[in-house]
Amino acid sequence: MRVLGRTLALAMVLTLGTPAHAADTIRLAVQKTGTFSWELATIREAGLDKEADLSLEVTELASPEAGKIALRAGNADIMLSDWLWVSRERALGAKLTFYPYSSALGAVMVPAASPIKTLADLRGRKLGVGGGPIDKSWLLLQARMKQDGIDLKSDATIAYGAPPLIAAKTLDGEMDASLNFWNFCAQLEAKGFRRLAGIEEILPKLGAKGAVSAVGYVFDESWAASHRDAVARFIAMTRKAKQLLITSDAAWDRIAPLTGATDLTMLKTYRERYRDGIPRRNINDEEADARVLYRVLAEIGGRDLVGPAAELDPGTFYHAVPGD
Repeated sequence: MRVLGRTLALAMVLTLGTPAHAADTIRLAVQKTGTFSWELATIREAGLDKEADLSLEVTELASPEAGKIALRAGNADIMLSDWLWVSRERALGAKLTFYPYSSALGAVMVPAASPIKTLADLRGRKLGVGGGPIDKSWLLLQARMKQDGIDLKSDATIAYGAPPLIAAKTLDGEMDASLNFWNFCAQLEAKGFRRLAGIEEILPKLGAKGAVSAVGYVFDESWAASHRDAVARFIAMTRKAKQLLITSDAAWDRIAPLTGATDLTMLKTYRERYRDGIPRRNINDEEADARVLYRVLAEIGGRDLVGPAAELDPGTFYHAVPGD
C-alpha cells in the first residue's frame, strides 16, 4: 500500500507540474453584420475551433474600414477584404496577403414586371449603385458594357448610395434597376425582384475563366510565416464550416437570427446565394483570373482605385495552404 501511495503521489505531482497545452490564438476583426459572423457561429456551434486547436478572439466592428485599421495597427491577425485592396497596400509597402473566402458578387436587379430585359436596356434608366464611383462591381459592369459601345455613366442616370439605402429605394420603386452587394440582391430576390445579370456572369467576357473570389481572409505575410501551421488549421477549419453550410439546412436554421432574414423565403435565398459563392477552384487559377480582372479595373478605375501599380502584386495571393 505504501508503494502504491507513493506511486499515486508521484503521478499527481507530475500531472500538476505539467503545464496545460494552450491552443493557438487568432485575433479576428469581423464586421458585426457581415457573413463572416455566420461562418464563425457555425464553427463554434460545431466545435470546429476546438477540433482545430485554435482559440478565436473576435472583435466585432461596424465597418470594413474599421477592420482594415485594426489589421494595419496590429490589433487583429485576420480580417475580410478583397485582393484589389491587398495588392494596393502591397504596392504602398504593407505586405499583406489574401486567401479566398467567397466569390459571391452582386447583381443588377429589376422589378419582376420591368420592361428591362437585357443590360443594354439600362440606357436611359435610373440605376442605383450600392457603394461609390469606384465600387468594383460597378467598374466591371461599365467595362463589360463598353465592349458593346455603351457608356453607362453617361447613357444612364446613376445614383450612388450606401447598400442598405439603395436596396430600400429600389424596393420603394425609386430606381429602375440597382447594382448592389450580393446579400442585398438576395433580399430583393426574396421579395420577387428579378436578377437581370449577376456580375459573375459577365466576367468571362472580361477574360476570366471561372468564378473569382472577390473577398478573402487577409493577413500580414510575416505573421503568416511565423504561424504557418495555425494558418493552415484556420483555413481547414473554415472549409469544414463551409461544407457544413453546403450540406446542412439545419445549420442555417441555427444561424438564421444572424442573417437578418425576415422570413423563410429570404433565408432560403441567402442560403442558395451563399452556397453559390463558396470557392471551389485551385488557388493558381483564382490568381490568374484576378490578374486579368485587375488590369480591367486598373484601366477603368485608375490610380484612385489601384494606386501606383498597373499589375496585381505577385505576393497578393497566399500559397502556403496544403492541398492548393
